[in-house]
Amino acid sequence: MIASIRSWQESLRAFFTPQVVTMLFLGIAAGLPLLLIFSSLSLWLREAGVDRSAVTYFSWAALGYSFKFVWAPLLDILPLPILHRLLGRRRSWLFLSQLMIIASIIMMAMVDPATHSLTLMAVAAVLLGFSAATQDVVIDAYRIESADTRLQALMSASYIAGYRIGMLMAGAGALMLASYFGSEMGEYDYLAWRQSYLIMAALMLIGVATTLLSPEPEVNKKVHEDRKRDYLGLMLTFALSISGFIGCFYLTGDWAVQARLQLLSVLNNGPLAAVAVEMVRLVLATIVAVIIARMLILMGWVQQSIVHRSYVEPVQDFFKRYGMSMALLLLLLIGLYRISDIVLGVVANIFYQDMGFTKPEIATVVKTFGLFMTIVGGFLGGILALRFGVMRILFIGAVLSALTNLLFMLLAQMGNDIVMLYIVISADNLSGGMASAAFIAFLSSLTNISFTAVQYAIFSSLMTLLPKILGGYSGTMVESIGYEQFFLLTALMGIPVLLLVFLAARRFRIDG
Repeated sequence: MIASIRSWQESLRAFFTPQVVTMLFLGIAAGLPLLLIFSSLSLWLREAGVDRSAVTYFSWAALGYSFKFVWAPLLDILPLPILHRLLGRRRSWLFLSQLMIIASIIMMAMVDPATHSLTLMAVAAVLLGFSAATQDVVIDAYRIESADTRLQALMSASYIAGYRIGMLMAGAGALMLASYFGSEMGEYDYLAWRQSYLIMAALMLIGVATTLLSPEPEVNKKVHEDRKRDYLGLMLTFALSISGFIGCFYLTGDWAVQARLQLLSVLNNGPLAAVAVEMVRLVLATIVAVIIARMLILMGWVQQSIVHRSYVEPVQDFFKRYGMSMALLLLLLIGLYRISDIVLGVVANIFYQDMGFTKPEIATVVKTFGLFMTIVGGFLGGILALRFGVMRILFIGAVLSALTNLLFMLLAQMGNDIVMLYIVISADNLSGGMASAAFIAFLSSLTNISFTAVQYAIFSSLMTLLPKILGGYSGTMVESIGYEQFFLLTALMGIPVLLLVFLAARRFRIDG
């Protein structure tokens, strides 16, 4: 009994270790930029009189989060001049990305969408999305390299808490500041939004200070000393390949419009036609990028070995360490673990409105109270994972995530019941926070210290790919089968996940 109490006390004290506290502040820095591209920017543009169609295009600025694995290898191998010697490999990239975030936010603040060209705002938003995604990659690598797997669940919980706080600052905080300074729908005031965004840029100094005060991780990583010419060649190859990708996507825009119309007449399904055409554009743009990269390699602009080490070896390493069957099982688990909550989450706000809940009720219960429960769930998951192991909490989190979806069925039957809404949000966000903390620790344990940034970037992109694709059809499913059957379906999606966790736990061990 005494030994058990001592273990719980040690688990609680672990929250105050420097690595865990550091992740709280880095989480704030990571959570700040996201909503400055999404909800806060959307409201700013609408108050400035920008059309809804133009407003929604700005959400593409955050595509960097989905494709961050493309440039993650560069962060693993490229040293930054001067900064690398002063701060080290991880902190130098972290410091640079944070300065780029601050510069991007200030650039957005200097543009009045009501009078200036939206092109400047779009460029600033894209730069912010790219810089923020880069910061995410480096923070993930920094977290994994800063402590062993025993502390990863607690560090993940701390990071989630900080991330949510940062989102709250950039979401509700930015809107409240803009309103305080005098901008409202129908009474637009550019200076109010400028002040709000400048304050958000100043808040990013939390991350800068944390980066400068934190130590560089000490890892046993094989260091490759390449010529400066090779580094420059790799950067140029990456830049030209991405330019080719973007150029192909831009030049096929008119063709895409015509192709959608023709395909619509055949399929009689607008969303499906749009997805099919965009997939073709994506494949074509990817082929162009690969061709450009291949040509530059053949021309000798960059060494084949450095490209192989950056992009091929991290993938080969994963399959070599776990074997083909185990690696595929782990990748399947990564791709499906969050499917239940993400697919449901796409229509959650619409569901609350359809049940008759007001915007203030949704803001109070879902956003504010829900944020608190997510943070509590994250810390609870971190403590439990430290005490009982990551794989056990991963399984429990998957069970609870599926079961809480059934509570949404009950809410759909009861209708506008604020008490039931509190119960549903409490259970859903608490279990979601628990599952997320354990899942991030699980992903961290899969990486090799030699390829931390790129491997984790691939995992984190994979974990939302299929759920987001299916989530795009959530509205169609609700219209076809109704909310109750839809929530039951999302709960059933969690059953294969339980089987995958069970199989993985039998063959996979996380060393502390």
